[in-house]
Amino acid sequence: MKKVAIISDSHGYLDQKVINHLKKCDEVWHAGDIGNIKILNLLDGITNIKAVFGNIDGQKIRINCPENLLFYCEGIKIFMTHIGGRPGKYTQRVKKLLNLHKPDIFITGHSHILVVKKDIEYNHLHINPGAIGKEGFHKFRTMIITEISNKKIQKLDVIQFTKSNSISC
Repeated sequence: MKKVAIISDSHGYLDQKVINHLKKCDEVWHAGDIGNIKILNLLDGITNIKAVFGNIDGQKIRINCPENLLFYCEGIKIFMTHIGGRPGKYTQRVKKLLNLHKPDIFITGHSHILVVKKDIEYNHLHINPGAIGKEGFHKFRTMIITEISNKKIQKLDVIQFTKSNSISC
């Protein structure tokens, strides 16, 4: 079994409450807009990290993170990219990649809007963890903690934080 934190859109900000949750996980999956290489280094020092770059990320992050990431966790195929859209409104680029890779779970960020939804058309679970950073229009910062075992999601929790009390890196 793996316990995984799914986050996106940190925009260079994390607070101790978030970090405390991340420390309890086997892996962190960051769906882009990391915002600062220090955040990537911080996460790497906490646990295993899989991350993609987002549209605000500079060269230092882009050197360390791909645009798209395809991997397996406990027998489940995961595809992650930053700008992907949502069920019924995926970008053309993402539609091609979803048809090619046929993931069980598709993770995207960018919108700052939390979405967990079964996509019937592409037969995957669509996850956008919302935004964990302070930058943006969102009222709450959100992340997902999930437990995956034997080709199944055993548990999926949404964790919500206020936008105050964040520290910058």
